[in-house]
Amino acid sequence: MLGRDRPVPLQLVPGNAPRAKVDTSYSWLAMYFLLNLVLTIYNKAILSTFHFSFPWTLTGIHTLCSGLGALTMARLGYFTPAQLGERENMVMLMFSFLYTLNIAISNVSLNEVSVAFHQVVRAMTPVFTIAISVAFLSKRYSGMTYLSLLPLLLGVYMATVGDYSYTAMGFFLTVLGAVLAATKTVVTNRIQVGRLQLHPLDLLLRMSPLAFVQTVIFSWMKGELDEVVIFCKTDMSYKLIMALLVNGIIAFFLNYVSFTANKKTSALTMTVAANVKQVLSIVVAVTVFNTTIGFLNGLGIVMTLLGGACYSYVDWREKNMRARPMTPAFPLPSPPGAPTKSDPEKEELLDVRIVS
Repeated sequence: MLGRDRPVPLQLVPGNAPRAKVDTSYSWLAMYFLLNLVLTIYNKAILSTFHFSFPWTLTGIHTLCSGLGALTMARLGYFTPAQLGERENMVMLMFSFLYTLNIAISNVSLNEVSVAFHQVVRAMTPVFTIAISVAFLSKRYSGMTYLSLLPLLLGVYMATVGDYSYTAMGFFLTVLGAVLAATKTVVTNRIQVGRLQLHPLDLLLRMSPLAFVQTVIFSWMKGELDEVVIFCKTDMSYKLIMALLVNGIIAFFLNYVSFTANKKTSALTMTVAANVKQVLSIVVAVTVFNTTIGFLNGLGIVMTLLGGACYSYVDWREKNMRARPMTPAFPLPSPPGAPTKSDPEKEELLDVRIVS
């Protein structure tokens, strides 16, 4: 394979017509929501059933299974890894560090602030995404895009209203985590649609092993790795091993779908989707885990969903306007010597046959 060749996109279904119906940005976003909610419920089930409260270890399992899953897909021929140079490999290393650092800062900040405050600040990620895209990528957004984000942000605030307690360090770390989350989303999009144009599975194959090693190091630094060893000696069972394996498989598909949805939409759309997913998680908690919410929380959930729909409509409308071909206001003159279309009535008048 030549160095400039790009991986062949993964064919989800045979044939062009079915693939055209499945391989759309809205389909990938729908799968992103579904898998995110499934993984959230599954994580809570593991925590409540097996008392496996080791977030760094769980993240390590996710990255390990994602790397093995991407490697399996490459061996089966679903995509061909691109040949990258030293500079591109350094970009992958920095991206994996950004991925791990984002998780680390988020976990650390949760110890310094309340959950409600953490969710509200993370809801500002679309704002940071716009700022990064405008400042570093020279992107421009319409006024309707900005207006469509207002009910979304207000809805997340209302849905997560509660005890907004925080320390000065916690405030700084939470804002830093939101900035890192926005940066990670923007970089993910640029890696896949920019000069590298990596296949989502190719990106997952290169990033996951590096993130796994970094996650193990963070787990060791926080002392969680020693606790996991003790837990394995006393409470590990085959049921838990199978549960963690299934959890890792779901995480692999979620990462693949997330990268693909990011590639087919935009970084801003993914951050908006993350906010809607956050509120949908509250809905799942209410229906599945019998969590009680107040009237203001319920109103915020409705407003967030409406805000997400409003943004989706604005984004769809602007994409259609950009894709619509421009037609001139006046017909362009025909070049000299080009055949001109005759008037049908004149052709009938001139269609005279001479009979001898």
